[in-house]
This record gives sequence, structure tokens and C-alpha cells, in this order.
Amino acid sequence: MLARATGATPWGVEARRVQVEVDVRNGIPKVQIVGLPDAAVRESRERVWTAIRHCGFDLEQKVVTINLAPADIPKAGNHLDLAIAVALLAAYGQLPVESLKRVVACGELGLGGRVRPIRGSLAIAELGRRLEARALLLPASNCAEAAALGGAPAIPIASLGEAIEHLAGVRVIPVARTPPLLPPARAGVPDLSDVRGQQTAKRALEIAAAGGHNVLFIGPPGSGKTMLARRLPGLLPPLSRAESIEVTKVRSLAASSPPDGLVRHRPFRAPHASVSPAALLGGGSMPRPGEITLAHLGVLFLDELPEFRRDALEGLRQPMEETRITVVRARARITYPARFTLLAAMNPCKCGHLGDPRHECGCSASEIARYRSRISGPLLDRIDLHVEVPALTLDELKGESGERSAVVAARVLAARERQRRHLGEDAVGAVNAVLTSRQVRRLVRLEDAAQSLLDNAFERLGLSARALTRILKVSRTIADLEGHETVGAGHVAEAIQYRALDRRLTS
Repeated sequence: MLARATGATPWGVEARRVQVEVDVRNGIPKVQIVGLPDAAVRESRERVWTAIRHCGFDLEQKVVTINLAPADIPKAGNHLDLAIAVALLAAYGQLPVESLKRVVACGELGLGGRVRPIRGSLAIAELGRRLEARALLLPASNCAEAAALGGAPAIPIASLGEAIEHLAGVRVIPVARTPPLLPPARAGVPDLSDVRGQQTAKRALEIAAAGGHNVLFIGPPGSGKTMLARRLPGLLPPLSRAESIEVTKVRSLAASSPPDGLVRHRPFRAPHASVSPAALLGGGSMPRPGEITLAHLGVLFLDELPEFRRDALEGLRQPMEETRITVVRARARITYPARFTLLAAMNPCKCGHLGDPRHECGCSASEIARYRSRISGPLLDRIDLHVEVPALTLDELKGESGERSAVVAARVLAARERQRRHLGEDAVGAVNAVLTSRQVRRLVRLEDAAQSLLDNAFERLGLSARALTRILKVSRTIADLEGHETVGAGHVAEAIQYRALDRRLTS
């Protein structure tokens, strides 16, 4: 007898449909799984048969062929156990074949029949909506996440026995309720007022938060670079619903525990300088998302930037431009989203004391040049704001606190709303940093004095075309913060100020 069930397997941050076909016939007993299964899927034979036996079904030993279609897509992970189990029971006549139509079943089975959580359930819920499924059978701990999307009802399944009873009509399991979309909690987020002095760096941080611009802080140890970086999340606006769905899909795929509904806070990732290129960019034999994808629609903080591996840093160049990264393997070509704000920090030299009036720098000119050359010109060109963070004086350390994060965040939110209106209400991650060339020409309307100033700066500073475009984007953000429709000379002058380190770092 032939029976079919629908499952799903992760593919990037999406899910692909897997048709589980089970054929049972007489002959020398054998169970075979075909359709490019990995080791975890092949081992599902033992998990599924044992779970079925513990649920009280003693299936006769026959020739069983399990096909996972389409056959040309690798099947990985623990997602298909539940679909294989219900299709197997239907093939043996223990479940009505009709009960499996338009049902998507995903979950890992324990030997006793318990259904364990899986990764990527939000992507599976999206797949179910596209397939117009009438129900999603998912582990109970994954249902809050899937129900938050809407669409096909998510049925929380705690065990294989519950799934069998629900499909057979013996028991009706209530549909998981959609969790409320709560505002993100700001408790525990460091406040900007904790940082004394550094007004220029705070202003650059506000511009970065408003326009999603990449920032490089340069200063001696103890000047506050890391303190400033840790306070950027407190300035960022909450995620929109569309953005929450994208962030939750990434988190669901990579997190050890499933999210409880949609994620509402923007991610902040701070990998150590020893991170490998695969861990930073994504990869592996079966590709997994890297830190740049885990920072999607949030912040990627790279402290001690020159200490990172050169090949890892150079790998950032393409995703910084294209806001995505494609990982190619022999059997897979997967594209991950990577729209992040890069926030980096570095010392001015190897010892860190160049330009510090209280400490003498012991680095030679060649050592300074060698240290700075670890950051290539093309990578530096992709960073919008280069900000010097000088050592603080005693008076600055004893000075009054500056603005609180909530005050700055209100201005950032107003600027983001202006950008969203310019780019379209439904645009995901709509910020000035990702404007296309056509959008720059349309949205950055320069006043005559601003155009003249920009022309002079291009010739005198030897700016590249990319640096010129980034000045225009930063100028647009500064104008948005001040509520101006056109970009004036003051906006351009401030944006140019943040490119002044371009030549000094690469000379």
C-alpha cells in the first residue's frame, strides 16, 4: 500500500516542502530511505519504529520503501520524523490516508514517542500558508512561534500518540493561540548617559542608528569605544511586524531554544576576533547562517577590528553592499539575508597610545603602517562614519551626564519614519544606508551650496565614487534627523567630517 504525508526541511532561512511517500509490500523485511537523506534522516528509521511500538502498534515486518521527494534536494536534520511516522502508519492501514491531505507534519521523535522541538518552525508556517495547508502538526514548544505568523492553524503535538488520535478523529487538539505582539523590553540595555564626554562619537552613534550606517571608532584603550557600541541597541527603533518575522526566522533556525512568538528586539552580535570565516559569514558542509545573518536587521560589533582574520574581514565586503550572502557547496546554493549595521572599533596603533597625550607611543612608523594595513581600503570605503574617540580628560570624566538613550531614540524613530515614507511603508529595513544609486539621485536633493561643497571635497580629498555616495547617504540621514526635505551645506559638511580618516588610515 502507498501513503503520502507532507513534511518540510530547512533551506537557508526558508523551508522546502518534502513529500514523504511510503510503500509497503510483502517480501524479505527491509526498510530503506531514499531521496538524499543525511545521517540524521537515515537514523530516523530506528526512532520512528521504536516510537510507533511504544504507542501500541506492532507493525508486521515487510519491505518498506520511504521516498523523500524531490529527490535532488538534500534532506537534513530531525524535521521529518513525524511525517515519516504518520505516513508509515497510513501505509499499514492504521490511519486514514485522507487524514494526511493538506497537513504539514514536522517534529523529532523520541524513542518513547515524545515529539521534540525543531528549528525553523516559522519558515515551516510560511510554507504551510503558501501550500494552503489546513493544519500544521508541530511540537508544542514551537507552536507559539508558528501561530504568531497567522495562516494555517498550528496544532501543538506533545507525542506521536496525540498526533495519531488527532488525525484519526479520536481527539480534537485545540489550535495554538496567537501570542500578543508585546513591545520590546528595554530593561538591562545600557544607557547612553553613562558615557561621559565623547560628544562627537555620540552624535555619530545617533546618525548611525537613524540611517543604519556602518561606523568605525578609532581611539586608545579606555576611551569608551566599547561602552559606546554597547549602547547602540538602546537607540534603535523596535522592529516592525515584517522585520520581526524576518529576524524570528533567522533566530528560529539558529537558536538552541525556539522563540516564544515573534522576536521584537533587534539582534546585537559581538563575535570574538578569533572567529573563523565560516562562523562569521556562514558555511559548513551543510551550510548554516553565520554571525552576519544572525545580526540581520540589527548590529554586528567587531571589537579590535585589525585582530580579525584578513579573509574573514574581506568576506564582509560583498554582504555589506548587497545585504545578503550566498554560500555555495557541492549540493547546495543557499542565500542568507545580511542587512546589518557594522559597528567596529580599533586602536590607532598596535600599542594603542598614538595621539594619547598621557602615554607615549612606542610604535615605529612601519609598525603603525603594518597595523593599519590589516584593514583594506575597499573595506574601509564601505564604512560610512570614521570617528576618532580620544582619551578623556579628568574634567570630562567628572562632567555631567549627557542625554539619555530614550531622548536620542525618539529623534532616531522620527528620522526612521521619514525614511519609511520616502522608501515605502512596507519596505523591510528601509534606511538610508541601503539606498540604491537611483534612490540616492531621487531622494538626496542638494542645495546649491551643498553641491559646491561636495564637488570641492571630492577633488581635494581624493574620494572614491563609493565614498561620495556614502557621504550623500549620511547627509540625507542628518537632514532627516533635523526634519529637512532638502540637504544643505551644513549636512554635507558634517558628513564629510566623518570621512576625514579615510586617507590617514590607508596612507
